[in-house]
Amino acid sequence: MKQENLRLTGVERHFDENEIIVSKTDLKGRITYANDVFLRISGYREDDLLGQPHSIIRHPDMPRCVFSLMWETLAKGREIFAYVINRSVNGDHYWVLANVTPSFGADGIIRGYHSYRRKPRRDAVTAAAGLYRQLCAAEQALQNRRDGMAQGTATLTAFLQSQRMDYDQFVFAL
Repeated sequence: MKQENLRLTGVERHFDENEIIVSKTDLKGRITYANDVFLRISGYREDDLLGQPHSIIRHPDMPRCVFSLMWETLAKGREIFAYVINRSVNGDHYWVLANVTPSFGADGIIRGYHSYRRKPRRDAVTAAAGLYRQLCAAEQALQNRRDGMAQGTATLTAFLQSQRMDYDQFVFAL
């Protein structure tokens, strides 16, 4: 099933506070591991996920500029925390507080990535969703996707500068 053609249900899925969604990917973002919580919340079977791009769960309300920031941060060998809205296989959605970290080999070279996702606080989701609506609107205001991404990034940068914080500080302030 092509994820981009999947109808959204508007139904939010939840997981328990003591549960952690875990996944690992290779350098190209293809899933190499997904734990049982990930499988249950996303609605996918393991054999449907392994080898697929992690973007298979990307929700259209998630700004691309935040993912761009994530990949920039990871490429520098640093971890990132982010509030993320994901899409389940049936079109439901779920929010997470994600911690994505590079996995290094013994030689110090990045070999892949792993992500731990926890249940976010509702007030943090509300704040993140408000910002993400603005970022998505900025990205979609321009027909060219590259220009839209640049516009979303500029909007995010302007917002963070107005708050006198970087993205990490924004996430931890929620």
